[in-house]
Amino acid sequence: MSTRTLVSPAVLARPRGRALYWSVFTAVVLLFALAFLFPVYWMVTGAMKSPDEIARTPPTLVPERWHLGGYTDAWDLMQLPQHLWNTVVQAAGAWACQLVFCTAAAYALSKLRPAFGKLILGGILATLMVPAQALVVPKYLTVADLGLLNDPVAIWLPAVANAFNLYLLKRFFDQLPRDVLEAAEIDGAGKLRTLWSIVLPMSRPVLGVVSIFALVAVWQDFLWPLMVFSDTDKQPISVALVQLSQNIQLTVLIAAMVIASIPMVALFLVFQRHIIAGISAGSTKG
Repeated sequence: MSTRTLVSPAVLARPRGRALYWSVFTAVVLLFALAFLFPVYWMVTGAMKSPDEIARTPPTLVPERWHLGGYTDAWDLMQLPQHLWNTVVQAAGAWACQLVFCTAAAYALSKLRPAFGKLILGGILATLMVPAQALVVPKYLTVADLGLLNDPVAIWLPAVANAFNLYLLKRFFDQLPRDVLEAAEIDGAGKLRTLWSIVLPMSRPVLGVVSIFALVAVWQDFLWPLMVFSDTDKQPISVALVQLSQNIQLTVLIAAMVIASIPMVALFLVFQRHIIAGISAGSTKG
């Protein structure tokens, strides 16, 4: 199979055309890589500069002296282990609740076909049109009435109602081959057994995408945890970085931001294959 590009095969067959094509291709790739990676480099190296150097104009591209103390100071002064653990507990609980309830709801709407299923799905999707800021006050009053302030459950429960992830799961379940599900039914598998033994193993790509969306949403959320957690010791890292940055040097604050971003970057690098497979899962043929 020949490679299809914007350049004709006749041009690529000539040495000059092939050299020009690969030169332009390499330059474009390097330019995009630089545009995405340079802010990361600037943040990582900024934490290694002295306070005077980080505020200097014009800025230095490479630190004059490498100071690793900014990371150790951030780890100790800003109590990062405790706040990172708070974030892990909140994100893990929200992920587990969302995966269980959204998967069950999507499976019911896709395969069980309940009465008024399309109407229910339409109502769920209509919530996507409501601005998130408009729901903050009702959610806060509900959580306060239930006595869940300063409790991770206040993060878990609102995360369950995620219409986008539910619709993403339903669309994937719609594409699953019916022959496989009918064969399981003939073999005597019930609806729950079919979900656990057949549907979920086939849905690993989309479950990976939903997991990433759920974890990142909680990890980077700021407004809702700020309202729910008045106790500083229970705040996640996104809120703690702002609350504890008043009397902290800029280099220490930048180091804390670098440390806070490492878990999500590592998560993406580990599961990027599943993310790409899940995004393209909509093209699965039933």
